[in-house]
Amino acid sequence: MPKTVQIRDLDDDVYAGLARRAAEAGLSVPELLRGEAARLAARPSVTEWLERTRRRSAPVGRAEVLAALDEHRGAWPDAGR
Repeated sequence: MPKTVQIRDLDDDVYAGLARRAAEAGLSVPELLRGEAARLAARPSVTEWLERTRRRSAPVGRAEVLAALDEHRGAWPDAGR
């Protein structure tokens, strides 16, 4: 069953920005917020995303990444100058 959410005390400039975006998309503010809420709910939290990425094994190691960066950047300038 659908739920109702009410947001109080929005600053005028925040509501104006939401109204502008909704109008640009041909939506009402509630329709815009309903879509944004669904999109937000479908995304993992930062904590969940970090946990997932930590579990992945990388095809290349740290040394290979650093070597590729060094190759791309070129030689380091002389430190003795």
